[in-house]
Amino acid sequence: MKRDERGQPVGIVETSNDITARRQAQEALRDTQEDLARVNRVMLLSELTSSIAHEVKQPLSAISTSVGAATRWLITVPPHLDEANAALGRIARDCQRASEIISRVSALAKKEVPHKDQLDINATIREVIAMTDDVLQRNHVVLRTGLLSGLPVVTADRVQVQQVILNLITNAVEAMKGEAEDRRELTVNSGWDDETDLFVEVKDSGTGLDPAHIDQLFESFHTTKSGGMGLGLAISRSIVKAHDGRIWAAPNQPCGAVFRFTLPVRKVSSAA
Repeated sequence: MKRDERGQPVGIVETSNDITARRQAQEALRDTQEDLARVNRVMLLSELTSSIAHEVKQPLSAISTSVGAATRWLITVPPHLDEANAALGRIARDCQRASEIISRVSALAKKEVPHKDQLDINATIREVIAMTDDVLQRNHVVLRTGLLSGLPVVTADRVQVQQVILNLITNAVEAMKGEAEDRRELTVNSGWDDETDLFVEVKDSGTGLDPAHIDQLFESFHTTKSGGMGLGLAISRSIVKAHDGRIWAAPNQPCGAVFRFTLPVRKVSSAA
């Protein structure tokens, strides 16, 4: 350290050892940052591939069911061509849906702006219910709906909103599998959350929610189901958030759970 004529410090002289140590520290920091960036990319890729696998599971299952149905209709004597053609039509629709899901999940991971349509929320709910009709019947679930008429259209991605509703219904069915068949009741409602938001609500009569874990329900890879991936609700939250909406869960009364999400209503221009 340099000192003036009165012995006061005026500066610091770095030795070659000091410079080398600082350079090594900077290089170590840069290596650590690169390692973290690499880990982050791997985690994002893992979450993306897991998300796509999770989301396309339903249309692939539907395709498998339709293939079996078409095969049975074709091998009958005489073959039932009308029924077989209907099954093939369902296969084509589900293939298209799987393709759309992959594109939408990829866009979501890249934080791209969702593709927006003018959406009739009640019609969207009915479309998803039609997709899940076989699952509901197979699991002996009684479906009730309370869809408020006269709701305005919302500006939203049709496929992504369908996926949120589908995830909530699928989770509700899973939650009721341990209940007696005559107690499995699913209710899907729509209406106004306030003057600017519409809501979609899915209520079940299943095992309910653990209050200690409600805040973790929408986190990636958090699951209470054996064999579950813990991605459905996390993806749903990302979709709703990308639409400037909200999603949350609460206990149902007297039993089960309630999941509700909102979508903001925006006025449609007269040119639309």
